[in-house]
Amino acid sequence: MKGSYFLVIWLDEDKRIKTKRKTFELKKGYYVYVGSAMNSVEKRVERHFKKEKRSHWHIDFLLKESKLLSAYLIPCEERLEEKLSNELSKFGKAVKGFGASDLKISSNLYYFGRKEPNEALRDILKKLNLTWKIVKNRDEIKNLEGRK
Repeated sequence: MKGSYFLVIWLDEDKRIKTKRKTFELKKGYYVYVGSAMNSVEKRVERHFKKEKRSHWHIDFLLKESKLLSAYLIPCEERLEEKLSNELSKFGKAVKGFGASDLKISSNLYYFGRKEPNEALRDILKKLNLTWKIVKNRDEIKNLEGRK
C-alpha cells in the first residue's frame, strides 16, 4: 500500500550520529521520524526494522545506534510527510536538517525527551482523520502483507 509512517525510536544515551555528509548531536530519549513510501509503506518500514542493511538515508544511520520501538503505518494515496511533520513539530523538537531535504520543512526527526510520544501521535492521526496500524517488528509487517 502507498502511505506514510512514523517510527518511534529510543536512544539510550547521548550520541553523535554521523551520516554521509552531516553529524547530529542527539540526546538520550524518544524520537519520532516521519517518512513516506508511495510504492510500499510495508516494505519501507520492514527495511527500517532490519539491523543489517546498507546505510542510505539519515534514518539508517540513527537506527544503527538506537532501538526502533514501533512504527505507525498510515495508508494514503497522498504524500502526507510534510503535513505530518508540521503537526509533529507542535509536540516534539525538530532535529534541524535531519532528512526532509526534498521537502519544505526543516526536519523529519523530532525529539520528545523522556516523554513517550504515542499519545501525541494518536492525537495527530485522529485530528487528520487518518487510519493507522502499529507494528513492533518485521514479523508483524509480514503478517499484514500475508492478509492481502
